[in-house]
Amino acid sequence: MRKWIVAGALIVILSSVLYTFLGSDDPETYQKEINELREETNRFMQYSEESPFHDQPEEYKGLSFFPPDLKYKVVARFEPVDEAEIYDLPTNDGKKQEYLTYGYATFTINDTTEQVLLLENVREEKIFLPFGDATSAASTYGAGRYLDVQHHGGRTIVLDFNKAYNPYCAYIASFSCPLPPRENLLSVAIPAGELDYH
Repeated sequence: MRKWIVAGALIVILSSVLYTFLGSDDPETYQKEINELREETNRFMQYSEESPFHDQPEEYKGLSFFPPDLKYKVVARFEPVDEAEIYDLPTNDGKKQEYLTYGYATFTINDTTEQVLLLENVREEKIFLPFGDATSAASTYGAGRYLDVQHHGGRTIVLDFNKAYNPYCAYIASFSCPLPPRENLLSVAIPAGELDYH
């Protein structure tokens, strides 16, 4: 009897951890979560003093997105780098920004296996994935998009491309934005996240 109680408790704990890690995978609940996040982003763009449109509010026309799709919330295999190194990313205005190498994420979408380099933005204390894909310059911003990633340890990491967003230079050309490294230019199309602004 005691074994069953312990096993049940472990299942409950594991389920709780997975829910915290992955979030809700109920399609209706997940769609609501993503849409609320997008509404919050639109409010930020329109009203925040930190918005790229703060000095040009008349230029803001609202953001557009692909419909939320759980298919593009993927659990990837994570491989940490042996030792973090400084990684210089070129920017759209010919400069460079420094990041630290964090690790590699390997995942499969549409029967295609891809591997991306995850970088650590030390200034903002977050894991950063700049990437391009087969939608770039077609339906999404030509210079690529960004994805902020959380890693809770272990050998897996969630990449939710429904949360992919444009760099500020997609809206205002005067912003300096890092470009995706060559290893993060994917052959597969990822029709998820933010569309091109124009």
